[in-house]
Amino acid sequence: MPAIRKYLFLIISMFLVLPSLLPAQEWTRFRGPEGQGIARDAAADIPTAWGAADYQWKVPLPGGGHSSPVVWGDTVFVTSADRKGGKRYLLAINAADGAEMWRRQFAFSGYYTNSLNSYATGTPSVDADAVYVLWPSEEETLLTAVDHAGRIVWERRLAGVATQHGPGNSTIVEGDIVVFAHEQRSTDKAAGGQWIAVDRRTGRTRWTVDRENSINVSYSTPCMYGSGANRALIFNSFTNGVSAVEAATGRIMWTMASAFPKRVVSSPVIAGDLILGSCGQGGSAQHLIAIRPPAQASAAAAVAYTVTGRSAPYVSTSLAVDGLLFTFGDNGDVSCLDAATGEVLWCQKPAGKFYGSPVWVEGRLYCMNREGQVVVLRAGREYERLAVNDLGEMSHATPAVAGGRMFLRTFSHLMCVSGKAK
Repeated sequence: MPAIRKYLFLIISMFLVLPSLLPAQEWTRFRGPEGQGIARDAAADIPTAWGAADYQWKVPLPGGGHSSPVVWGDTVFVTSADRKGGKRYLLAINAADGAEMWRRQFAFSGYYTNSLNSYATGTPSVDADAVYVLWPSEEETLLTAVDHAGRIVWERRLAGVATQHGPGNSTIVEGDIVVFAHEQRSTDKAAGGQWIAVDRRTGRTRWTVDRENSINVSYSTPCMYGSGANRALIFNSFTNGVSAVEAATGRIMWTMASAFPKRVVSSPVIAGDLILGSCGQGGSAQHLIAIRPPAQASAAAAVAYTVTGRSAPYVSTSLAVDGLLFTFGDNGDVSCLDAATGEVLWCQKPAGKFYGSPVWVEGRLYCMNREGQVVVLRAGREYERLAVNDLGEMSHATPAVAGGRMFLRTFSHLMCVSGKAK
């Protein structure tokens, strides 16, 4: 009998501890867990349609920006920037009521950006210990870790970023490292381009991968692919194509250098055993490619298919779910493709043009268009527009979903919708 009691105690303890360890309850980076825009847990309360009176809360942000929120537990973290005042901010917002818990302020000197860019474009990443924010500029790049109470844990100062349109890269956390792309445009004064991993606890460099500079700096955020010995960081880049990097060492496992003929803004998408990416330039000449990684180290990656024209996105990152691939174009086209073959099943213009990326919730796609409307579509083989929800202000951001709530960032506001009573 004592042995049985001990066994039951262990089982009960495991179930009590397990929920706090599940990363699916958090939204830790751009496009959420694994960077694929899928909200599979704790999302049943997200409404399809809502009006101005249905927000749980809506709060103004200091200045503006295009970064997306991230969530850990009961706290939403978001960045913003005061363009005229030369200040950038990291804010911690209570997820339940929108109350500001704290803000950290970072001074900076102004630099050129495209009018469609901002000084707070890169999305931070978060884990149980800290929020990791990349603050790039022409003069220098500040990488900082801030704990959940708002205290600076460490800071790293890196070379500035030479770009045509201004920087906008995001960090991710993988295990015990923080990873990001630090690419450079080809100029006489530009530093060498790199992909960088630092220790998440200390900020010390764990590895760097030197990258060739190019005329087109990439804005892609890496993600993980595969399992076991084949699990790798995937980087998409104009100069370097699609590359798999060993997370522990920075070793290049394989590369398809010729994948992208144009600028890469979107991030990698995992569709079964395929890796997808897209590129474009000047709002046109889009190109989507699906890569089949090598099964063993001695083999080479292969092109599964390519898609051009209306169904190939440029800025927005696509979403793959249940054998389907959904693309959102900066010209307003939304397409559904067979993810395994690239066959276009439908292509429609539901509302507006898209820079933000879609998320999947309970069989529905949510994507904010540039005018600040949340377009909601059925994630299926047949086209169905479910709702268009006007946020009242432009947005280039991507929703975050956690704890039965959806967090939406416009240029200068953060808001929350949920089916739960206010």
